[in-house]
Amino acid sequence: MKKRTGAEIVVEALIKEGIKVIFGYPGGAVIPIYDVLYDTPQIRHILTRHEQAAAHAADGYARATGKVGVCLATSGPGATNLVTGLATAYMDSVPLVAFTGQVPTSMIGNDSFQEANITGITYSITKHNYLVKDIDELPRILKEAFYIASTGRPGPVLVDLPKDIQNSKTDAVYPKEISIRSYRPHYEGNPKQIKLAANIIDKSESPVIYAGGGIISSGASKELYEFAHHNNIPVTTTLMGLGAFPEDDPLSLKMLGMHGTRYANYAITEADLIIAVGARFDDRVTGDVSEFAPRAKIIHIDIDPTAISKSVRVDIPIVGDAKEILPRINALTKGKKREAWHRKIARWKEKYPLKYNNDGKLKPQFVVEKIYELTKGKAIIATEVGQNQMWAAQFYRYTRPRSFISSGGLGTMGYGFPASIGAQLGRPDEVVFDIAGDGSFQMNIQELATVARYNIPVKVAILNNGYLGMVRQWQELFYNRRYSQVELSGSPDFVSIARSYGVKGIRVEKCEQVEPALKEALSTPGPVVIDFRVEPEENVYPMVPAGAALTEMLDGLA
Repeated sequence: MKKRTGAEIVVEALIKEGIKVIFGYPGGAVIPIYDVLYDTPQIRHILTRHEQAAAHAADGYARATGKVGVCLATSGPGATNLVTGLATAYMDSVPLVAFTGQVPTSMIGNDSFQEANITGITYSITKHNYLVKDIDELPRILKEAFYIASTGRPGPVLVDLPKDIQNSKTDAVYPKEISIRSYRPHYEGNPKQIKLAANIIDKSESPVIYAGGGIISSGASKELYEFAHHNNIPVTTTLMGLGAFPEDDPLSLKMLGMHGTRYANYAITEADLIIAVGARFDDRVTGDVSEFAPRAKIIHIDIDPTAISKSVRVDIPIVGDAKEILPRINALTKGKKREAWHRKIARWKEKYPLKYNNDGKLKPQFVVEKIYELTKGKAIIATEVGQNQMWAAQFYRYTRPRSFISSGGLGTMGYGFPASIGAQLGRPDEVVFDIAGDGSFQMNIQELATVARYNIPVKVAILNNGYLGMVRQWQELFYNRRYSQVELSGSPDFVSIARSYGVKGIRVEKCEQVEPALKEALSTPGPVVIDFRVEPEENVYPMVPAGAALTEMLDGLA
């Protein structure tokens, strides 16, 4: 076989792995790869305006499609600019492969120009990483990288490529299959544990399914729906699980936790059984762990054994894939009615709906409701982080998996806009909105150049309240309104900024302008930025204060 350079092998691997789009920013240490990409029409390279945005765009692409996202950066500062994106993907279990350039192997450790120990830096925020030192090992490493990123509990993998490795040649063949002795994800689940779970479900009078992002990662939404309906069990989801179960279904409790619905939090608290699937009991869900589901036994289904009993003690652990396990439990259960439990939940839903004071002023919740209404619930919603994220989670109704794209675990400001770019490129026939805050949007505002250059039709809805809203809310509620460094005076005119990049910009200041502006944006074939000047001190409710029990919810309307 003809010898190929390392750069050629990298691009060959991308083609063989079915990668159609990559996101990156060139530099001296990756010129050999970019030179090969120049003659590779099968792969579309999107030039972002910052490496962090490349990582977030690859992440958004992966979340929207279920495929591995790919980003590419040069050595040193290019590689370190990927760090926040890698940590974001790691916390939310997103399959991503990042390629970084590195100084030649003979210069590693000499503090060479644009050298950084990126494998050491990213050790704790990647599922695995590699520094390639032998060209003959490169094909195997690349195959392993994509395999590790996409199997088991997904996550980011980084491959660091010294420049001499990119230029060296080998006749080593790209493997068709890979087997790693120390890495063997377990999918089937223990039959004895599955039988125990079925028995306890049949005995339960007031169970709740608590579903997380693992349902979406495993493609188990259909199995979850069938399991919930066969057993007549209500379903609440985490932020990462939004869309895993349709929120217009009578069994839906929507989101639980710090800014979840009252009825979801009450149901969890009074349940006698929690069936946790693909979720990790994070602190934003549990509140005070000692008060979380005090009456309930807990079944925990997760593909990652380290996630089980990590935060909350569980009674029946089942390690495996939800897509495999839920149907097997379903086949053993009898399908109990649980009518009294459903009547109680119906009363909570009637008494405690999600609501806000609709007093004629321009409220951010109203904007989100209008986006839902005009897109008929069929859009992909990406968010930034903070109040905008929570309002998007609460007031848009998610009925499909992979329709909500947000940084959950790390809470990364500046994530939503580049992630929406990746989502739009991954699913070009869908409407994609980035619901943003004026603080978050400025963190990657340079990506307006990216959407303009490639005419990527993302619609950005900025809920512009002039503050770092969520921090301001905490300062209002818990720090006697001592607003320290949260007022965003000096923010730009977003409409003028958008237009300066060649992107349509629209300003909205009144409720009656919301619908016409959204209709104009939806009818525009390219990208649009809408600056909604919303009420400055509107808060997100319900809210469970940090460290409080789920029943100790604040409600600004009470």
